[in-house]
Amino acid sequence: MNLQEISINELTLGMYLVGLADKRKKIVVTNPGLVKNQAVLEHLTSKNIRQVTIDIDKSQINDIDASMVNSVSFNQEIHRATKLFSESKHVVNKLLISLAQGNGVDIDPVNKIADQLVESLLANSDALQSLSALRTKDAYLLEHSINVGVLLVSFGRHLGFSQTMLKKLMVGGIIHDIGKTQVDLMVLNKPARLTADEFTHMKLHQVRSIPLLDAIEALSPIARDVSTMHHEKLDGTGYPLGLRGDQISLVGRMSSIVDIYDALTAVRVYKAGMSPGQAFKIMNTLVPHHLDGDLLRKFMIKMGFFPVGSLVALSDGMAGLVWQSNVDDNKAPIVKTFYSVKYKSYRDVKFIDLAKSSVTIAKGLTTDYFPTDIRGYRQH
Repeated sequence: MNLQEISINELTLGMYLVGLADKRKKIVVTNPGLVKNQAVLEHLTSKNIRQVTIDIDKSQINDIDASMVNSVSFNQEIHRATKLFSESKHVVNKLLISLAQGNGVDIDPVNKIADQLVESLLANSDALQSLSALRTKDAYLLEHSINVGVLLVSFGRHLGFSQTMLKKLMVGGIIHDIGKTQVDLMVLNKPARLTADEFTHMKLHQVRSIPLLDAIEALSPIARDVSTMHHEKLDGTGYPLGLRGDQISLVGRMSSIVDIYDALTAVRVYKAGMSPGQAFKIMNTLVPHHLDGDLLRKFMIKMGFFPVGSLVALSDGMAGLVWQSNVDDNKAPIVKTFYSVKYKSYRDVKFIDLAKSSVTIAKGLTTDYFPTDIRGYRQH
């Protein structure tokens, strides 16, 4: 079962109901099943039910217009995605500055940009994901927030989440680290690994995020779970609450996977970003004590070892970026090549569609493989 707690206001037709909760206690549903008509929704509301537990796997919800999914070519969508990605960074930066200055969260701009980002991902997910792979060493917190949202939406879409729920995942990703605005800047911006004492201080960001989240009116439980649960572990050794097993919701377990993946693959001042394959090897060692093994396998299938934006070496001796995915074969994407592995020198840019070539991917690479900054090659 993939259980998720949501508010009664988020319950819709087609969801599979397994539990209820009023302001006093949780109630187990003796006859779990699909919510098939409006009368059920009205009855639960009249009984002052505040939250419900649904089983995602058994739900039959999909408010995504099928005509929207992958309806636009990469070359068409990249223009909108580029503008949205820039606007997203502006929204997140303004949010972080406001919180650092002791002000509250204006959630309206976050909701608005979240809607647009989800629409772009549904139209052509490669466009936005290729931009989210463009990382800078000095903007980790800013870009990490957006990337976690992008990855969560891609993961949620793979699991069959509705568009309504995907938007809440995006909001959760954008705000998931807002507590870091309340920690010591010397620790937050330290250009090296943290000491034990500094890490203990950094962990306070989860505790300090709770009152910030409480102050956001109408914040969905889904978005809240992303923020409060992404550092919890299945064996109960995580923080801030030490939740264990099923106490961590489906979205909470997804968020932990996505947060770790993005952190491992990110370029930091003190380290190069790992390849997806390297990151997955490490993440597999965190099963079952930390991460949900079944969910991790599903995430790995969704991402593949060579997702859009990752660096690869090809069997013909060239190296470059995975530019576009191939829905029929994730091992045969379109690759933008610009570097000779044999001669260790840059070459003219060429695009190779591996689905139409005998060339294959030999291995994944990291940014430190290349002698100079390659961000220019990520530009569209």
